[in-house]
Amino acid sequence: MPYQELLEELKENADEGYREFHKKLLKNEKVNLLGVRIPIMRKIAKKYSRCVDELLTFPDEYYEVTFVKLTAVSLLGYSEFIKHIEQCVPLIDNWATCDCFKANCIGKHREEFLPYIMKFAADESEYIQRYALVTLLHFYVEERYEKLIYEVVSESDTSLYYVHMAAAWLIAETLVKRYDSAKNFLLENSLDKKTHNKAIQKACESYRLSDERKNFLKGIKR
Repeated sequence: MPYQELLEELKENADEGYREFHKKLLKNEKVNLLGVRIPIMRKIAKKYSRCVDELLTFPDEYYEVTFVKLTAVSLLGYSEFIKHIEQCVPLIDNWATCDCFKANCIGKHREEFLPYIMKFAADESEYIQRYALVTLLHFYVEERYEKLIYEVVSESDTSLYYVHMAAAWLIAETLVKRYDSAKNFLLENSLDKKTHNKAIQKACESYRLSDERKNFLKGIKR
């Protein structure tokens, strides 16, 4: 599968109107977009998932190429996925690629994957930190990982916008699923004011919390 074959297929599926729309959403002028919709890219990635080693040698000159690479890797079984994870995560340079890089195989190997979570959470890169937080959100929001979640969030560099937003999103999801524990975490004031309030805002936007709980949360905004 030569690179030009993949590039041609992506360009054939490009939509100029969607390109402009998505570019505004990404808010990253450095990202070079063709304008291919996510369902189409996922279909292409599935088709090429059997040749991941070759796929990963292709240049990352377009958002869509990187997206296809990471999606193809995310479809692998855990033993194969883990061989590529440290090559793939540094390729993330925007929130959309980060949030869509969800490997379901992690769900059955959460303990094994924890060292990677901790390594990525400690990285200085905005999007690598975000990947750690989003992965916690996808696979770890349950009682046995509560302490870990709060430790990682507390140590995250929330001065970085996309880390701040991911941390707030993670705590909001924890409020929905583990309300009493997450509420107590917020009452400790471990988070900076901005992330604390954003977590409450996002939790209160959820239909999964009762009005009583939402009213309490609104009352502890700082």
